[in-house]
Amino acid sequence: MANQEAAGFDGVSDRSALQEFSVSNSESFWAAVARQRLSWIRPFHTVQDCDLSRGEIKWFVGGQLNVSVNCLDRHVHTCPERVALIWERDESGSEVKVTYRSLLEMTCRLGNLLRRHGVKRGDCVTIYMPTCPLAVASMLACARIGAAHNVVFAGFSAEALAERIRDAQSGTVITVNQGVRGGKVTELKKTVDTAVQSCPAVQQVFVAMRTENPVAMTARDVAMEEEMLKEDVVCEPAAMDSEDVLFLLYTSGSTGKPKGLVHTQAGYLLYAALTHRYVFSYHDGDVFGCVADIGWITGHSYSVYGPLANGGTTVLFESTPIYPDPGRYWEMVQRLKINQFYGAPTAIRLLLKYGDEWVHKYDRSTLKTLGSVGEPINTEAWEWYHRVVGDGRCPVVDTWWQTETGGICISPRPSDADAEIVPGMAMRPFFSIKPTLMDTEGKVLTSNDVSGALCIAQPWPGMARTIHNNHQRFIETYCRPHPGYFFTGDGAYRSKEGYYQITGRLDDVINVSGHRIGTAEIEDNQCAAVAESAVIGYSHDLKGQGVYAFVVLKNDVEVQGAALCQQLNNMVSKKIAKYACPDFIQVFVQRLPKTRSGKIMRRVLRKVVERDLDGVGDLSTLDDPTAVQEIIQGHGDLCGKQP
Repeated sequence: MANQEAAGFDGVSDRSALQEFSVSNSESFWAAVARQRLSWIRPFHTVQDCDLSRGEIKWFVGGQLNVSVNCLDRHVHTCPERVALIWERDESGSEVKVTYRSLLEMTCRLGNLLRRHGVKRGDCVTIYMPTCPLAVASMLACARIGAAHNVVFAGFSAEALAERIRDAQSGTVITVNQGVRGGKVTELKKTVDTAVQSCPAVQQVFVAMRTENPVAMTARDVAMEEEMLKEDVVCEPAAMDSEDVLFLLYTSGSTGKPKGLVHTQAGYLLYAALTHRYVFSYHDGDVFGCVADIGWITGHSYSVYGPLANGGTTVLFESTPIYPDPGRYWEMVQRLKINQFYGAPTAIRLLLKYGDEWVHKYDRSTLKTLGSVGEPINTEAWEWYHRVVGDGRCPVVDTWWQTETGGICISPRPSDADAEIVPGMAMRPFFSIKPTLMDTEGKVLTSNDVSGALCIAQPWPGMARTIHNNHQRFIETYCRPHPGYFFTGDGAYRSKEGYYQITGRLDDVINVSGHRIGTAEIEDNQCAAVAESAVIGYSHDLKGQGVYAFVVLKNDVEVQGAALCQQLNNMVSKKIAKYACPDFIQVFVQRLPKTRSGKIMRRVLRKVVERDLDGVGDLSTLDDPTAVQEIIQGHGDLCGKQP
């Protein structure tokens, strides 16, 4: 398939030659791909204008296009009845198919409705919805009229939602009456009602109906489906500049305040489309099954924008891997005839525990590629996924990328068909991606068989452009640590063969089941009994990383340990989300190990929890080294149920 791209470049014949060409001639590579793969209203005059040291990134300057036209209209012209979306509803076996023609109609009606209610080009609309066709239409309707969207994962609490609405300066929210997941009903409209009480800028809330149950409506609320029916099925697409904002997506930062990463129109769409086609070897007519929620970047790039830009058929998965039973994914693969399956290591590890029979029960012969996303996949899970789920015949692509990168940057494919894949390794950079490892002094490591901080040496079209309303933070986080390079915040190992393996976060961010949570977000609690706390991630069989909290109580506190743990978990659940709750809370800590300047030594806490006492290292820089002994003792005593 790479030959199709290679054909345009002299002397480029195979995948590795194309990779080398795309890195050394990045501009001519992306110019050719952009002209070939996107429909432009006005052609671009400059391929890129980037300066990583200043955090200035612009691609396809001067060009104009409309993302919804690229995802819908152009396919409606050639194959209007092709299925665009297969909505795999929570209720197993009740899938809904939506053609390109009807998705365009839905998008246009919704675009007209938003326009009629005063949503203008440049506004930002917050979407708090489960994964469903109307959520996709909402994203595309924003893109059609030139508004940015800010999708917030529908598992976030009212407080977390409100914070994101305020930061994005949204005047409009789109939600549903209730969500349904794993057989449980969640009150999404009520959560929005609570959130918008502290968001004075919100003028209107559009409410779609996921269930039959009516919900209380206020003067601010609009019954979305009813009103859409009054709108025209033609909606004039806005001509957007390549670098206009397409969406914001909030991700956890190590400071505790979520960062609204900004992705723009042309570069993001092109990168999502190209990676979708090549990493998964997607062909016309395939059914692509990405089971990520649309609230995360994986849902944006590989459930919505990548597949639709390619005219593909994409599955929207609303349920959980074990509802109504642990065969859910594989029954769905059989029923929908899925060709590429893209899921998270957490889910794979969970299903592995239920045994092979749930997989063998169903026909998976349509599967051609298996993908893994969200965190590095351990070898045992990789082997099971490959051998049991894929019958040993499907390549497993363990993909490394981030909200910040917009799309997959390192993965085993594309490569020549028989190229080796090492279990648990992300392996090879994608076209034009130039990974670089840095040592602790900030020097480039040029040899193989080394580990360092993972940076990317040159810009690519899919990368985030800034942090909403805080470009300084963007520069400090990604551009300043290694000037001239994009700093990913992850560590990596480069093998003797030159393959890449991701070793995990270098900062205080924990990756629980593929969800990134800043330790500061959890620590920043308002519990009256707590003097201070420190949160770390530790290795967890199912979730990849679990959350372990060390809590120092105020002197006069008389609350019992169990009651306090419950109280703290409730607080985290309310403030962030259930998945952020600590697995272990070590309450009886007198003090935390700190440097003389007052910085908590999380490195030491990690070593205690990992039981690597030899690796604790030099404690002479600590303000009070005896604090460590107390913590070691307390960790050993923790109810005997240690991680």
